[in-house]
Amino acid sequence: MEPNYLSKRIGIIGGGQLGQMMALEAKKMGFYLIILDPTPDCPAHSIVDEHIVAGFDDPAAIRKLAENCDLMTYEFEHINTQILLQLENEGYKIYPTAKSLKIIQNKLTQKETLAAHALPVPDFMGINNKEDMLKAGEIYGYPYMLKTCTGGYDGKGNAVVHSAGEIEQRRAELGNGTLPLMAEKMIDFTMETSILACRGLNGQVVIYPVGNNIHKDSILHETLVPADIPQSAVEKATECAEKVMEIFQGIGMFCVEMFITKHNDVLINEIAPRPHNSGHYTIEGCVTSQFENHIRAIVGLPLGDTALIKPTVMVNVLGEEGSDGKAKVYGLYDALSVKGAFVHIYGKSRVKSKRKMGHITVSADTLETALSRAETAYNKLSVKEDDEND
Repeated sequence: MEPNYLSKRIGIIGGGQLGQMMALEAKKMGFYLIILDPTPDCPAHSIVDEHIVAGFDDPAAIRKLAENCDLMTYEFEHINTQILLQLENEGYKIYPTAKSLKIIQNKLTQKETLAAHALPVPDFMGINNKEDMLKAGEIYGYPYMLKTCTGGYDGKGNAVVHSAGEIEQRRAELGNGTLPLMAEKMIDFTMETSILACRGLNGQVVIYPVGNNIHKDSILHETLVPADIPQSAVEKATECAEKVMEIFQGIGMFCVEMFITKHNDVLINEIAPRPHNSGHYTIEGCVTSQFENHIRAIVGLPLGDTALIKPTVMVNVLGEEGSDGKAKVYGLYDALSVKGAFVHIYGKSRVKSKRKMGHITVSADTLETALSRAETAYNKLSVKEDDEND
């Protein structure tokens, strides 16, 4: 007998832009949605059926969400995994699994797991004290990368140690011993890239095209697809992504961020067990978006075609430097006048400097044309404080 998929109630921890885009795709398929997010007017609020207003570390609220839905997913990693593991042990369905999230949530245990399965990663070591930082300098040379093991994103939680004389300062910047730290050898890479992979309940895995990720101030600025790398590098990256899905038995979308070296080898930088900013291009650029495939995967539906329709460029739209107040979008008319431009505004009520407020995608017959049009639209659009906001 055909199961009634639409009887499934989906819970999403997080109502930001990723939760919003998951919800939009789930609603297209008719699912009932409940989100948990501490912000009453978060981007996903107006789309979903219920909103539990609570913190991401509130075990009672997370349990309430679990009890009121058939399965749960999440839009980011920084969640109370203790309650998720408890719920999972009680039989509640959480995708990707709480067990995999707990490993991935800590960058050191994540890297240790990847290395134990012979996947290529930069040289790394745990840091417990200043002596360990000196040892890292002796082993890896200077500069090397110092990271907090938990909580970092968009460059936050990272510091470059250029010399032994900077050790005290960099350690202080990252919590002065209050946070677990790790060190990594600095990689001389030619490109930062990411592979988006999705795995269904039946074990089916689909892989998206490789994209070239360009960062500014450690925040993703634009993604160009397809990446201009040799087929051998594409194959190595794809193999790594497939093995990651096997290791973590991931259900739903995973993003495997990688470095491409000057010899066209690949090294895994980080894993995100969820849809990812670098995959926004899939909404217009691929037959099936990462958000639709994530929903398909967690409810047990067949996964969709990930083929690239045309070369595509995605550009992030951040809050203008110095902004901090009621948000207003400027230049939307002009940006949408650019041929092929799609503008996504996330609906965040307040704008802050460099906060992710939206993105633009353009597909075209050539990557050069898509890039030119995307950057033209980007230069016409801005999100900053409302001029009339006191």
